Formats: sequence, structure tokens, C-alpha cells
Amino acid sequence: MYHFKNKTALVTGSGQGIGKAIAQAFSHHEANVVLTDQDEEAGREALQWLLEKGAPAESLHFVPCNVADEGEVKRLIRESVDRFGRLDFLVNNAGLSNFTPFEELTVAGWDEVLGVNLRGAFLCSKFAAPHLKESGSGAILNITSTRAHQSEKQSEAYAASKGGLLSLTHALAISLGPQVRVNAISPGWIEVGHWKKKSQRKEIHHSAQEREQHPAGRVGEPEDIGRAAVFLCSGEAGFITGQELIIDGGMSKRMIYEA
Repeated sequence: MYHFKNKTALVTGSGQGIGKAIAQAFSHHEANVVLTDQDEEAGREALQWLLEKGAPAESLHFVPCNVADEGEVKRLIRESVDRFGRLDFLVNNAGLSNFTPFEELTVAGWDEVLGVNLRGAFLCSKFAAPHLKESGSGAILNITSTRAHQSEKQSEAYAASKGGLLSLTHALAISLGPQVRVNAISPGWIEVGHWKKKSQRKEIHHSAQEREQHPAGRVGEPEDIGRAAVFLCSGEAGFITGQELIIDGGMSKRMIYEA
């Protein structure tokens, strides 16, 4: 059990998917959790779900926010600190994708993805940093992607945003250390179908081929990322900063030849 009692974690994009699982992991370890999502329906559903899981109502707070908007991020940080009196952990998880053929990708489409995925992490980190420094055990965790290293077709904006976020990770680690540690998790294939809001939730069954292409023998689950997130923010990871943890079931290490 990590020692998170009376500490506060802010998890962006926590209404669904990986962010929701990370919020649950912090709550499980008795942290106060601020959930935030641009999708207010998803965010409030996630808050209610955590309450039903047994989280104390006084330990949770939801703030709707578009992390690409500077004014909204300032309000998010202010409201988080006002609610719980401190901010110890920031998880920059909010993200968009836009898998459009490169020749058809518009500047607006590019800017939207970079705005949330990269600008959003910059803004949240910038305005959270003074409070994280005061914490005495502050940590930032950026959720990047294995697409920072390898790509499928039509992923230019997403890949660029995640590559930039990975570089931002080590830059912040140098600028904010030693008061604040900064690390990244790069997930591979994580199945989030049953972690979406109710109106979009679905159970997905993976084929034997999909499972077996992972050296770990299965597709990833959001809880895999949640467990790693609380570790990297805990005191047990106190000598880890500026690093990337790839969680992809070993898939990026597998050499694949076409038959």
C-alpha cells in the first residue's frame, strides 16, 4: 500500500479509459483525486463510479476542463488546491487522436491534437508546478504512447504530439528537479472498450492472434497503467526521474517479418 493518504492527485482525461483507471488506482491508495475531462458526462459518470466503488465523497472532486485552454487550466489548478489544500501529483493523460490520411490532414486538425496532447500537458505542468514544489514529494506523470517511437499510417499528428510529450518529460525533469520528479508511461495496445462512458461502452473479445502477437500473451488493460502510475508517483520511485516506462506486453521488442 502506497502512502497517499491526505495527498492529492490530479488526473486529466479521467472520465474514461486509461485516465479513469489511473484515478481509481490513486483512490484505492487513499489519495484525494481530482478528476477532469472535457466530456462532462463521462467525468461525472466516473466520479459516481468511484463513489460506488467505496471512495469517500470528501476525497473526490470533478472539474470540467479543456486542457488546451489556458484560462480553464488556471481555474482547474486553483479549484483543485482550494478543494484539498495541496497538490502532490499531476497525471497528464488527456489526449485526442486524428487518424486522417496525411494529404487530408488540415492545420486545424493538427492543431487540435497538438493542443490537447502537448499544449495541455505544458499548461497543466506550468500552473501545477508551484504547488507540486510545495508538496515535498511532487511528481508529474505524462501518458505518452509507443507511437512516440513507431507508427502506423495516418498517425502524424498523434505521433508528433506523443513524441513531443516524451521530450517534454525529460526537459521538465531537469527544470523542476529535485523538488518535482517527472516521468512518462508509454502504453501500447490497451483495450479500453469497457472503460468508456455508458453510452459508448462495449465488450471487445480479442482473437488468439491478437493476444499471441504480444510476448506477454494478452492485450493490455487500463489497470496495467494505473498500477504503474501510482508506483512512479510514490516514494518507492524516488530515484526515478526523466524516464519513460513502456508498457506494451513486449510488443515493441518483437521482430516481425512478413511471410
